Amino acid sequence: MDSQGSASSQGAGAAGVPGTAARVPGARIEDLLTDFLDRAGELLQAQQKMRSLLQAVVGVAEDLSLDTVLNRVVSSACRLVQAKYGALGVIGEDRTLSHFITVGIDDEQARLIGPRPKGHGVLGELISHAAPLRLHDLRAHPKSYGFPANHPPMTTFLGVPIRVRDVVFGNLYLTEKEDGGDFTPEDEDLAVALAAAAGVAIENARLFEDARRRASWLEASMEVTGSVMGREAEGGLDDIAARALQESGAQLALILVPASDAYYRVAGSAGESALHVPAFLQPLDVPELKAVVETGSPASLGDSAQVLGRVGDASALGPLLAVELGAQGAHHGLLLLARASGDSSFPRTDVEMGAVFGSHVALALELARAHRLREQLAVFQDRDRIARDLHDVVIQRLFAAGLSIQSLRRFTTADPALERIDAVTAELDGTIRDLRNTIYSLRSSAAEAELLSSRLLRTVRAAGQSLTFSPHLILSGAVDAVVDPSIVENLLAVVTEGLSNAVRHSEATAIEVSVAVSDGTVSVTVKDNGRGIGSGKGSGTATPGHGLENLQQRARELGGTFSVGPAPGRGTVLSWSVPAADDVGNRPSGRISPEAPAG
Repeated sequence: MDSQGSASSQGAGAAGVPGTAARVPGARIEDLLTDFLDRAGELLQAQQKMRSLLQAVVGVAEDLSLDTVLNRVVSSACRLVQAKYGALGVIGEDRTLSHFITVGIDDEQARLIGPRPKGHGVLGELISHAAPLRLHDLRAHPKSYGFPANHPPMTTFLGVPIRVRDVVFGNLYLTEKEDGGDFTPEDEDLAVALAAAAGVAIENARLFEDARRRASWLEASMEVTGSVMGREAEGGLDDIAARALQESGAQLALILVPASDAYYRVAGSAGESALHVPAFLQPLDVPELKAVVETGSPASLGDSAQVLGRVGDASALGPLLAVELGAQGAHHGLLLLARASGDSSFPRTDVEMGAVFGSHVALALELARAHRLREQLAVFQDRDRIARDLHDVVIQRLFAAGLSIQSLRRFTTADPALERIDAVTAELDGTIRDLRNTIYSLRSSAAEAELLSSRLLRTVRAAGQSLTFSPHLILSGAVDAVVDPSIVENLLAVVTEGLSNAVRHSEATAIEVSVAVSDGTVSVTVKDNGRGIGSGKGSGTATPGHGLENLQQRARELGGTFSVGPAPGRGTVLSWSVPAADDVGNRPSGRISPEAPAG
């Protein structure tokens, strides 16, 4: 029994052991299945992230427009790591953020926030140390710069640099994880991978944009060369300035031509700020622009006010690009391009192609000048022919006719007849003298005429040499189109006399000279803030003198008007106006040129 019981017991024990063994493998299988499912979920999640990363990379590389690529980089990064806000800051040459593209903040909210970041605080930390940065609380960082008013709250932060050819192009900033947690190392890896792909896409977009802009500049250069040819001196320079404005994306474009050793005249302009720029500038006072003229290499300035001053809207201008208009060793002027205040400096492409554009403009101006000289030479040759014919044919015939009339004296002794012969002979002698004067006049007019604006500038500068301040010259309308010698000489005389009176008698601290051509009329106004007319010693014109009488006579002879009297408020104003020649009055008005320094 005992032995059987023992056997039974052992059997039961043996039977019990296999039962336990059967349960253990089942538990392990469940653990393995659970682990497998977990790992499968992780793999599926990783696959989804890789698919999202691949889609983001493909989306970033779909377009070749740089602006579009930058926006897609930020949008794709936000979707990839589930960030509420994203931004991409482009690092400029001065190591600050030149561009700042945002996602998650609408235009109205951006307007309320104010100016874009410059790269201070945590954003600047990524500029200084180009390495990924994850933060639990952006505000707790030692270099946190704080947020401006109306800025949405942000805590969690992920930032990674974007490199283009081993050079940091900018930084990708991501904030506010959508689930409320922190950005994970996996998020950082995804952002770094996207940034690497974005660097390639950005480089391709930059190369494409560079090629497109160069092609556009070259097309503009060719069109400029064709447009200048066949036009009058400096004709169409406003159109050339407008084309340079369009190609460069600037806010103001000016074409300056030399007016004297120190002054340049604005011969062409484009942009809303053009009306607020002086008619005459002194660009060579700025060392960088003087170097442009001496070397022929373009130069960039950080502030346009160095050249243009702060007149009207010009105070809102920022970076400036200066290009010499030179060809075959001849200096024709300067092309100035100015961007809005706060904009980044001109890119290298615009600097290089702006110089090419300037050389085409200068070459076109040189060819146009040569064309005008050929036309003038033809005119002068024709004048020489006329003068030669007058001298060799007409004068000789008149002289022969005079001798024949003189020979009639031997056929009569009557006093009336002799007097008549003498009168006709004297008339012929006078005609011969007039013809000779005409011949000399034709031959002496071969010199190319100087522009009226340049002569006015020189006149104003000469009259103001004894002053402690510089008179202001204002030109309005097609002043250089005034070519009638009688009008030009009288106009210069009026300016000289008016300035002389103001300088000698008014004790003024400011003098303004305005010359305008409008509606077929040429007018001159000289205004000072002195003691006024008729106020005794030191007045603008205490008593009318020969100078004012001469001005009155000049106006009367040309069918115009003249007046002098007290200026509004204080001082004296002299006004002189005469009809312009028909071809001047019918030409379109030129650019209004506010106060230009004349001294």
